[in-house]
Amino acid sequence: MRWPGDARLAVWIAPNLEFYEYLPQRYPFRDQFARIRHPDVMQWGWRDYGNRVALWRMAEALADYPVAVTASVNLCLFEHHPEVAQLVRDRRWEVMSHGLYNTHYLGLMDEAQERAFHATSVQIVREHTGQSLAGMLGPCVTNGPRTLDLLTEAGLSYHADWVHDDVPVPMKTAHGLLWSVPYHYEINAAPLLEGPHDADALVQAACDQFDRLWHEADEEGEGLVYCWPLHPYLIGQPHTVGVLRRVLDHICGHGEVWHAQARDIVAAARQCHAGHPQFEAWLAGEGP
Repeated sequence: MRWPGDARLAVWIAPNLEFYEYLPQRYPFRDQFARIRHPDVMQWGWRDYGNRVALWRMAEALADYPVAVTASVNLCLFEHHPEVAQLVRDRRWEVMSHGLYNTHYLGLMDEAQERAFHATSVQIVREHTGQSLAGMLGPCVTNGPRTLDLLTEAGLSYHADWVHDDVPVPMKTAHGLLWSVPYHYEINAAPLLEGPHDADALVQAACDQFDRLWHEADEEGEGLVYCWPLHPYLIGQPHTVGVLRRVLDHICGHGEVWHAQARDIVAAARQCHAGHPQFEAWLAGEGP
């Protein structure tokens, strides 16, 4: 893999802009909130704070750095909060689908329901941002058995749910190629800030991940991908927004970094693969 300018790392920042319903549909395999009794006012209000206050604090910090943002959005958020859609347009963030609500999961949808779900996602993004939807991180990272085929059928080109490599990986579907884009759950703000509120541990993990990938890319002579997922209700708190700035200071203090949106990373990966004999043979079904 080679990135523009022979950069070692392609870096994308992935805020999760989420919308939780106050009284969501219940699922047998997972509850949407920490406590099973609904309404869970505190958990719901925490997410609402993310959209009404913390998002703006996070966006202000991101604007101070030369990073590229691909926002993972529960797309009905744009209909409930059109001011968020305006923010996305103004900042020129790419929008990646995170489903419609973070309380609606894909796992129990039949084929017709999921096909309609993807069509609605494409329509909402076009109406509120003017963008053509290119990728998805499943709502609460859920999938059905037909998800990959239905994504490409709907015109999407990448999926962020698969965490199986440090470079984009092409995946065959019934309707063409879908690219798996690295998305680093391990350094997501949620596991380190939602429970023990260990801001220093998050800074250490996010910077260590960057440093290891940056050095490996130099040793191997191959470009790798660094993704930092964020949640506004966690990283945009008054006591945590400094964490965001500490990590971005570290990332942006390095050279040989390509700050890119997810769709640009996929386009570069596609260009790297095009014409390669092994890749073309695989496409033609002549190899594993």
